[in-house]
Amino acid sequence: MTSIESTDVLIIGSGFGGAIPAYHLAAGGARVTVLERGPWLRGEEFDHDFLLGSSYTRIFDFVVGDGMSVLGGNCVGGGSVVYFATMPRAPRFVFERRGSIGRRMWPTSISRDALEPWYDRVAEALPITRQTWDKIPYAGGLFAAACQHAGRTANPAPSAVDVEMCTNCNWMMAGCRFDAKRSLLLNYLPAALAHGAEIRPLHEVQRISHNADGGYRVHYRIVDGEDYRILHDEGAIDAKLVIVAAGAGATPVILQRSEPELGTMPHAVGRYFSGNGERLNTAVFDEDRVRDVLGLSRPDGRAYEAYQIGRGPTVASWDRLDGSLPEFERYSLEQLYFPPGLGTILAQAPDASGPTWFGVDKKEMLRRWQSWLTIFIMSEDDNEGVFGAPPETGNAHRFSQQMLGHGPLSYRPTENTRRGWALADADIKDILERDGLSRVEPWTNDLVGAYTVHPLASCRIGDDPATSALDDRHELRGHPGIFVTDGSAVPGALTVNPAFTIAALAERAVPAIVRAAQERGVSVSYGAPSPDGSTSGRRAVLAR
Repeated sequence: MTSIESTDVLIIGSGFGGAIPAYHLAAGGARVTVLERGPWLRGEEFDHDFLLGSSYTRIFDFVVGDGMSVLGGNCVGGGSVVYFATMPRAPRFVFERRGSIGRRMWPTSISRDALEPWYDRVAEALPITRQTWDKIPYAGGLFAAACQHAGRTANPAPSAVDVEMCTNCNWMMAGCRFDAKRSLLLNYLPAALAHGAEIRPLHEVQRISHNADGGYRVHYRIVDGEDYRILHDEGAIDAKLVIVAAGAGATPVILQRSEPELGTMPHAVGRYFSGNGERLNTAVFDEDRVRDVLGLSRPDGRAYEAYQIGRGPTVASWDRLDGSLPEFERYSLEQLYFPPGLGTILAQAPDASGPTWFGVDKKEMLRRWQSWLTIFIMSEDDNEGVFGAPPETGNAHRFSQQMLGHGPLSYRPTENTRRGWALADADIKDILERDGLSRVEPWTNDLVGAYTVHPLASCRIGDDPATSALDDRHELRGHPGIFVTDGSAVPGALTVNPAFTIAALAERAVPAIVRAAQERGVSVSYGAPSPDGSTSGRRAVLAR
């Protein structure tokens, strides 16, 4: 028999979109329950291992779609546990983008200036700092030197990493066991717990239905802790207000599956998905040319051979983040470490005489893996993704014990998107192959289609009901009391890492969510300080 409980606010997902409102609502006096599909791991449980059952397979969700694959977090803390903690603010021109719809994609109430105080608040809570050149690992220094040699600029990226605690182990994608990476496990979530919020791991939400009193009932299944294909007991929780923050690959699926009971969803639910225009290139460097052309060497005498040392991306080239350039021709280039596994399978062997992703040439490339440098492209795509019919449970048909599944997302890149990729590919080749420094090749799309670690826009905010599922307060059109605050609410590609913008938007959404909760009889207020106890961010926001 299904058990039914009750709470004031039910939050689906514990990443940036879920943790931030969880903290503010709980601190304001509301009863808050957070349901998270994945497990709850602490620092000491993050493994430096690729074995099945290690944190590497337990806290990821890799969903292969039709033309697009999505890699995301699957744990308490969501994407913040597996992200590389690179936190730039979105360029000013992003908020004026028109895309292919012929009108401004973002709501008129949101601009870079309007979002600044909310960015400030998140930066205070994590915190976010700009790295200095003396703390940049070898791979970042190599990319910066290559950019300088080619007449380009490069910059240390702002980061939510305590570099004094960081060991440069490059395992941060599997969770940071040293607590150097400022994931949500260290700020918003413990603050929410301190104010009485309840977080339930391994609870997979299946659908939302109406209650007679105008509230909602959220239906879930318990996920097996060893084999995510196995679902155990089911249950339901009644709530006066629901916040959906399951991620851009799962939020629209939950809403689509809820449609028979909730009623018609806005047209934009499950449409206009963006992969943030992402693409990867891998270069194999000639160690002698690194020494002779760039004048680089390590203390032990090696020129480079340090791909494995560091902490993900630390240096970015933002030369093409120029608002005067035509749309779809603006992008950032970011040095990146992608761990073995997908990183070695999908990387292409440059100048191969046969297949580029396996065979003799690929074997030689793998032998020289310490001389690799991977460059991450974030460009302007065309919001081409569309979700088909949802699976019976979850967001994908899981075909392995952990991590892997096949989802309903279909993606066909347009000529606009392809133009941005081609320009960025050519730019990378010009920078990294100059004077024989390396040979470079884009990753293959043959195996899993395009791919993204930053899915966006599948349930986006906007002013036009025809092309946006949410109003500018993040409330689901036609369904008062349901809010969406994760990456699916972002209107389109950002050309930079999106976590900071997702978090800032979630902070901005909280006052309206608090007012909606009050109107539904919840005794809650707004005005809690930053989770670390500071008040300057709150003053900056409330003064506007």
